[in-house]
Amino acid sequence: MAETSAAARLVLVPAPLDFGLPESQWVDLQAVLPHEVLQVAAGLEHWIAENAKTARAFLKRVDRLVPLARPLQQVQIVELPRPPKGRGGQAPAPHWPALLDPLRAGHAVGLVSEAGLPALADPGAEVVRAAHAAGWPVQVLAGPSSLALAVSASGLNGQSFAFVGYLPVDSGERGRQLRELEAHSRRWRQTQLMIETPYRNPALLEALLRDLAPTTRLSVSCSLTLPDAWTRTASVQEWRRQPGVLPADRPAVFAFLAS
Repeated sequence: MAETSAAARLVLVPAPLDFGLPESQWVDLQAVLPHEVLQVAAGLEHWIAENAKTARAFLKRVDRLVPLARPLQQVQIVELPRPPKGRGGQAPAPHWPALLDPLRAGHAVGLVSEAGLPALADPGAEVVRAAHAAGWPVQVLAGPSSLALAVSASGLNGQSFAFVGYLPVDSGERGRQLRELEAHSRRWRQTQLMIETPYRNPALLEALLRDLAPTTRLSVSCSLTLPDAWTRTASVQEWRRQPGVLPADRPAVFAFLAS
């Protein structure tokens, strides 16, 4: 059934965690996404995405399992506004409501993220906010979240945790923030999670091992849901003795809990 017959709503569609990897390393969509998600995705004709190219690649994979309601070339994909350069920047607020124009014509709009589950570690949260502000229904579908998977696999405190996003690139600022987060973690027994651009993964691991206390427990989860996925949790002191090699071309989630 074509999506124009469905109620206008913003649909948060999960995606696999292999965006940006070569096709030979893609996972089977059916192994990470429920069939209902594939059915809903196949019926949507309007999309908002971080990157139109990777969104089209995702829809091609969906089409192999559940035929799209329309040919891919007729599916509208609009990219999220690019934030200003520098971490923490946001695109101007007026851009976000305009992305939801198809809703006014009675269409459902899909939101897809390269982070797996939209609006978590993802700028798409601003689109969700705009939908709520305008009174449009928001539907979220089940799928992989690298943050939730990393917490679950870490053995750290899953009752209280915080995602702090990207740390400063400057080593001095990054060190100060790590020490502040570690003090907060120690006081509140709260797991701290962060991510980094893959090519900076080794640098972040080096900073964590340098700036955290030896007794703090550090967990790294890499390539989650992929065939070569792994998670290692150990004290910083143990990591220093056996640091291992962290790939610079795979997504990773870092978490620590101070004692």
